[in-house]
Amino acid sequence: MAYKFSPSSLSLLKDCPRCFWLAFNKGVTRPAGIFPSLPSGMDKILKVYFDTFRDAGKLPPSLSSLKGVKLFSDASLLSAWRSNFKGLQWTDPNGNLFRGAVDNILQKGSKLIVLDYKTRGFPLKSDTAAHYQDQMDIYNQLLRKNGYKTEDYAYLLFYHPDKVLENGDVAFHTDLIKLKIDVKNAERIFKKAVEVLKAKMPKASEECAWCKWCGERERGIDCDIRAGIESGFMYVKYLNS
Repeated sequence: MAYKFSPSSLSLLKDCPRCFWLAFNKGVTRPAGIFPSLPSGMDKILKVYFDTFRDAGKLPPSLSSLKGVKLFSDASLLSAWRSNFKGLQWTDPNGNLFRGAVDNILQKGSKLIVLDYKTRGFPLKSDTAAHYQDQMDIYNQLLRKNGYKTEDYAYLLFYHPDKVLENGDVAFHTDLIKLKIDVKNAERIFKKAVEVLKAKMPKASEECAWCKWCGERERGIDCDIRAGIESGFMYVKYLNS
């Protein structure tokens, strides 16, 4: 059996191997919460905004501190790499597909640099950028698997609300963070994902709130995953005994 992975699905592996295994092998997924629309809305208009600078052969003010770089000029290829349905793809010898959709790409000489936008409600903390290490490593590895050279770093461009102007417009503060990447980390993630799915159901993460509600039987699985069921919230049941 071959699998299809994305950075978001691979993040579940790190969060809880059991939830990851159940999602891919049994189609049992965690209850979905409400997805905030602001980040996706910001992502859309930022791409349009950056594309106007690309078409003019310039860098936007938020990248003015960077020297010797330009925005990736192949608009058609970038559009494919941005697509959630296509994106950057690589298939391993066993048919497992790894895919990721980038926000933007910078070019420095013959090398590419991943640029990712992040929208937050509050200023950065000291460890904020580190939460996106795996994602940036995966994007860079996918580029390299497709024959492109990349620098050993990526950029995260964070936006958070700064103030409301007199006319009612909201001004955003930006932080451009340079993050060193490690493609070997991406390789380890790819390898572990396949190994976990090919093996028996793993143990749950000790921090996994969903698995804490699960009870296992000696044969198969009989578990209830409850999210605040006493308050009338979502209830998911999986039975395979």
